[in-house]
Amino acid sequence: MPKGIYQVPFVGNEPVKSYAPGSSERKELLATYKKMYKETIEVPQYIGSEEIFSGNKKEIRPPHDHQHIVGYYHAGQASDVAKAIDAALKARKNWADMSWENRAAIFLKAADLIAGPYRARINAATMIGQSKNAFQAEIDAACEYIDFLRFNVEFMTQIYADQPISSDGIWNRVEYRPLEGFTFAITPFNFTAISGNLPASMALMGNVVVWKPSDKQVYSAQVIMEVFKEAGLPDGVINMILTGGAETAKICIEHPDFAGLHFTGSTSVFKSLWKQIGENINTHKTYPRIVGETGGKDFVVAHKSANPEEVATALIRGAFEYQGQKCSAASRAYISKSLWTKVQKEMKKALDTITVGSPEDFSNFVTAVIDANSFKKSKGYIDRAKKSKEAEVVFGGKCDDKVGYFIEPTVILTTNPKYESMVEEIFGPVLTIYVFADKDWDKTLELVDTTSDYALTGAIFAKDRYVLNQGIKALENSAGNFYINDKPTGAVVGQQPFGGARASGTNDKAGSAMNLMRWVSVRTVKETFVPAKDYRYPFLAKD
Repeated sequence: MPKGIYQVPFVGNEPVKSYAPGSSERKELLATYKKMYKETIEVPQYIGSEEIFSGNKKEIRPPHDHQHIVGYYHAGQASDVAKAIDAALKARKNWADMSWENRAAIFLKAADLIAGPYRARINAATMIGQSKNAFQAEIDAACEYIDFLRFNVEFMTQIYADQPISSDGIWNRVEYRPLEGFTFAITPFNFTAISGNLPASMALMGNVVVWKPSDKQVYSAQVIMEVFKEAGLPDGVINMILTGGAETAKICIEHPDFAGLHFTGSTSVFKSLWKQIGENINTHKTYPRIVGETGGKDFVVAHKSANPEEVATALIRGAFEYQGQKCSAASRAYISKSLWTKVQKEMKKALDTITVGSPEDFSNFVTAVIDANSFKKSKGYIDRAKKSKEAEVVFGGKCDDKVGYFIEPTVILTTNPKYESMVEEIFGPVLTIYVFADKDWDKTLELVDTTSDYALTGAIFAKDRYVLNQGIKALENSAGNFYINDKPTGAVVGQQPFGGARASGTNDKAGSAMNLMRWVSVRTVKETFVPAKDYRYPFLAKD
């Protein structure tokens, strides 16, 4: 079989389309959205070579129009989990034996399919099923996912190229093997790119996967599977199951061939899964790899020297893009007292122009939160703030779930830096601000670092470089992704590898070679060209 040391195509970030009025992409996306909105889809489970329509149909309803049904997914049961594991293990040998360039070609093709013929479809599915506006869908479902697929191939080649030195007469080599067994991916509703990347990154490195997407993200998950199929991914490599979370985790984790967990979701669930893995450690053939990215209580801290317009813009974008349903969303802010009046004025100017409604109307900056539970949770924080002696709602606060789960971008001002909405993860369009005395800058940095158990993202705003240097050092453990004079959201693959520590996860940095290294097991090979034929070393000889 011919061999070569292959150079993969040059990788760069996928350009973000503008969807400006009159643009061809705007017309195509809107037409695709309307067409898909009128259709009724049925989403099966994908196990091995089968598409399983169980008949146990669950409704898919857009969060911005919860009385409308756009389709159904066919829920599975415990036997389907076991079947998916068997299908993955059956596919493992051929997939692990496939040359790396052929694995790479599949995912590079998937990237090109999303960049081209599937772009409008995957964006529209994300808009319909997850209530993202056109721009948020574009940067997520299209651009970020394309970037994950392409950059992961580049990172894979960098890993494979990392080889040891060899002494005279010896050739040392390192093999990067897939994990022994099957891997398990659990993905969230809020990012189509994350949902697709978690199983794809493991599969790229030669692993087989059982993938459980969120039941709130099934529409775009279906498109991901369509892309994988067209790209030529062999049956059984990635098996998509639509089963209960606790039941699925139990079956996978208790299996002897369970080799790794790739997770994005809540901290409490991740801790529970980690505990289950520990309790089953004597069952497993190998020590399972555990990678998780969980919650955040992400901060913005603004020094008196900061530009108020820049701070206000970062807060509005960071807190309210995608309704605050990003694990990186700005949720708590600390503003210097002498700066606050100007920031408040700039925020009001901007917030007065924001409209809330369906993503079909491209002028809406904010659409609906994901479901009734999310609506109830965010509304609860707003209602309690309205009654609290320690807080007041200074912007927004209106909630309406008659048609969709709509919550107005809301800003709470508190006099207590440990007020509940300054400490607890909300995952909605609610930002809480604490105004501190200018002289208390040092104390505020300590407050930012110690207030939350999370450490995902954070941002500092200041013009004074000494102040920035101080903040960078004081907050070094408070965020895995740290931003200087920018909002704490919007990490770009290949530019800002993403992940946090403390209660926010294992910080294995999606969008980097660091993450892919977790999905390989290394074998060192030493070959000696002329082996020794006498056990005696020179030092043994007598004088």
